[in-house]
Amino acid sequence: MAVNDECKLKFLELKAKRNFRFIVFKIDEKLQQVTVEKLGQPEQSYDDLAASLPPNECRYAVYDFDFVTDENCQRSKIFFIAWSPDASRVRSKMLYASSKDRFKRELDGIQVEVQATDPSEMSIDIVKGRAI
Repeated sequence: MAVNDECKLKFLELKAKRNFRFIVFKIDEKLQQVTVEKLGQPEQSYDDLAASLPPNECRYAVYDFDFVTDENCQRSKIFFIAWSPDASRVRSKMLYASSKDRFKRELDGIQVEVQATDPSEMSIDIVKGRAI
């Protein structure tokens, strides 16, 4: 599975310049490559990301999560979300699962991975718990 250059460029912008809050990636089966589907603006929230994920199709996403530690320090972690809802096609689930590790390696700087098959598995509380 190829990775479109735009995926890496937009991820670098998210990581270094913080131009985006999140990025949703889609595998284009005809082109056999991962492409950028949606860019979340810096003022958008985690709920906006969750709403961007289709209920019956797989996606990858990265999310730049800002939080404050118990010591009152401002921190940020980049989450990789592998979204594979139960309602999606088996072929699609297999394609996303088999391409995930290679795609993740292309995005240097991911700190936490979350795998979700329904929205409850990627709630903001889970993200907060994994960040600290």
